[in-house]
Amino acid sequence: MANQEHLEILAKGVEVWNAWRVENGGTIPDLYGADLSGTDLSGADLSGVGRQHFSLLYNANLSHANLSRANLEGANLTGAKLVGANLGDASLFSAILSQTNVASANLSRAFLLLAVLRSVVLDYAQFDRVQIGQTVFENVDLSTVRGLETVVHIGPSTIGIDTMYRSQGKIPDSFLRGAGVPENLITYMKSLTGAAFDFYSCFISYSSQDQDFAERLHADLQAKGVRCWFAPEDLKIGDKFRSCIDESIRIHDKLLLVLSGNSIASAWVEKEVETAFERERREKRTVLFPIRLDDDVMETSESWAADIRRTRHIGDMTGWKDHDSYAKAFERLLRDLKAEQGANSKTDP
Repeated sequence: MANQEHLEILAKGVEVWNAWRVENGGTIPDLYGADLSGTDLSGADLSGVGRQHFSLLYNANLSHANLSRANLEGANLTGAKLVGANLGDASLFSAILSQTNVASANLSRAFLLLAVLRSVVLDYAQFDRVQIGQTVFENVDLSTVRGLETVVHIGPSTIGIDTMYRSQGKIPDSFLRGAGVPENLITYMKSLTGAAFDFYSCFISYSSQDQDFAERLHADLQAKGVRCWFAPEDLKIGDKFRSCIDESIRIHDKLLLVLSGNSIASAWVEKEVETAFERERREKRTVLFPIRLDDDVMETSESWAADIRRTRHIGDMTGWKDHDSYAKAFERLLRDLKAEQGANSKTDP
């Protein structure tokens, strides 16, 4: 049971409570099992309540309260106000946040395992290194939440379709992947939610002997918001290699072909190019997007590569090992990958 003396001090108001906390800095408040529903605790210092927890905080006002390192395991925070509250390092294990206002709150390094966030207001909340797992995000707008890309995923979580729509697709891919959202759904999320694509999505076709360049290009494209598929990172163990690659080519807007002496000699690359050509004929639009790392394509007699030389503009990235030359060529590549205004970049279902 809660310490009655502590409850009586709290009942005297936040100002008295905070003064008592300052005077008794070494004392950990014992509020175990206290029903604080509807209580105005705005600005209260509840930090370090690490060995006890609050059972009921229904409709409580905890705006700008200091709850750092507090133990809120199993707490019912339905309807509570936590606007601007400090929940850094707090434990919200199995906590229920339904219609809770957590706008601008700091949840850095908080523990949200098995928590339920339903119709929660998270505008500009800070999620740096928050730990989540089996956490439910239902009807939540995540579009302005900060630090989602740093979240630590202990296990899969549930990201509702309603959350994706409310967020207008503005959720980091890394957060969705960590939560266990299927890759195809991540790819289509922006189009499903009506958000415009800034860039065409790409499947990167290359020879494994050009791995260093492919890894660099993939990382730089991802950093600029270009959705791209990269076999060493995205192909899962056990996937049927050929069918998986064919499907990935099908669902991306462009096949970004890295041409070199190595890729021209690759039967795999040739097959990927054939798949892209088939899509072009079927969809009557340009899919193949070639760039070159050397001059081999300008001299080759290999029919498929020679055909590309004769019929396509080929981006020049032969100076990719030089920083300035690479930066200039990369900016040109980004410009060319810019999705046309109003264009429908979705592929066949």
